[in-house]
Amino acid sequence: MNTLPEILAARKNIIVDKWAEAILSTYPHESLKFLSSQKDRFANPIGHAVRSSSEKLFDELVHGNDVEKIRASLDDFLRMRAVQDFAPSEAVGFVFMLKRVLREITAQEMTGKGQASFQDELLNFESRIDSMALVAIDLYMEAREKLSRIRIDEVKARSLLALSERQS
Repeated sequence: MNTLPEILAARKNIIVDKWAEAILSTYPHESLKFLSSQKDRFANPIGHAVRSSSEKLFDELVHGNDVEKIRASLDDFLRMRAVQDFAPSEAVGFVFMLKRVLREITAQEMTGKGQASFQDELLNFESRIDSMALVAIDLYMEAREKLSRIRIDEVKARSLLALSERQS
């Protein structure tokens, strides 16, 4: 029986595609067709970011689990979601979608020989996903805080400008 990393590596394209589809499904229905079909990274930065980030994150979870690389892969994508006003649970919920995809893709292995060993490996892998979700929460909140500071600074600048114009 193959190990979980071997199984996941062999099915990488299927898993990443299904995960990206699940992530894209969190966007409004009217945007979904465009986000799913447009492949040009400049015409569709969100779709590109979803595909790129999901592939990098998957590779890191399977082969490395380096927290800094995971942070870097999550950062741009979560900053986009922060600007798009996703609720925190919606913004980072995509991380947990990977668990469902993995269970679906590996269902056959979970019922075969070595089931207990495979389930242990899957639980350990899902713990990595949970850790990635915690990093995602931190990054999303940092991005929302920065966005709030920018908005407050803009209001202050407008107020000062209006005040200086009144005094002139």
